[in-house]
Amino acid sequence: MTRLHIMVVILISLGASLDPAMPDEPERPARPNVKLREWEKGIAVDSLDEPGMSVYLWFYEWNMFEARARGQHTGGTYEWKRTVSEDGRTALIDAGDMQLDIRAEHDGAKLTLDITNRTEHAWPEIAGIIPCFNPGAPRGREDRYPLAVRNAEFENTNTWYVGAGGLEKLVGRAIHFNDRLRPLVDEEADNGQFAFSHKWPTAPDNAHAGLIVRESTGGEWVTGIAWEKFLSAQGHNPWSCMHLCINVGPLAPGESTTVDGRVYLFRGSRDDCLGRYRNDFADSET
Repeated sequence: MTRLHIMVVILISLGASLDPAMPDEPERPARPNVKLREWEKGIAVDSLDEPGMSVYLWFYEWNMFEARARGQHTGGTYEWKRTVSEDGRTALIDAGDMQLDIRAEHDGAKLTLDITNRTEHAWPEIAGIIPCFNPGAPRGREDRYPLAVRNAEFENTNTWYVGAGGLEKLVGRAIHFNDRLRPLVDEEADNGQFAFSHKWPTAPDNAHAGLIVRESTGGEWVTGIAWEKFLSAQGHNPWSCMHLCINVGPLAPGESTTVDGRVYLFRGSRDDCLGRYRNDFADSET
């Protein structure tokens, strides 16, 4: 090797060792801006910046279309083993055939659901389970759920889902199905009616992304829940809640799947929340 070649090799090596963008120097994660804690039906997400700025994940309330039980619409349960780390940065809900891992982030929490079909029947493509995402216990029920202190800032109907043209206002209690899965859902209807139609009428317009957003009454904060695979978007039930149904099908007996999700809670607008969703789930919109 010539002297010139040796000098080139040395210079290249020095440049590589001084490059701050090298793969062996990963970016440090942002500091979590929330703290997790347990409440009577699940896990709460509390802002570290604003006392009382809390949202609540009730895991979970309903089954849809044969998931975990036979029938179009059956009741779930929240009576699982729940653990939260001492620093409030991680939590785990262990339901045996399901594990929901929750990790505090700078703008909310990251959700990872691992679920196994331990029933004897196959779950169809439209199978889903519905967690309830809400601002806390309804008025008059504080004694029953003292840990779910109502957050008045999100006790409203400033709720939005993602329609064909972007964010659309969620009106009433109508259910907006995933546009891609809508034909399969319609096949299960009886003259256009489902077992849940008496409380959740089917909206003619569909949802095109797995996100529901609510802006605070004061307009400074936003919260939302997202899942990379979803069946439907619905809300404004007695808990002033948001229901984003997690799509867990198709799943044969013994098979497992993983679905990622997010809880958002930060100062900002609904458009800010949609932007973060699109960054987190770039390939999830229908």
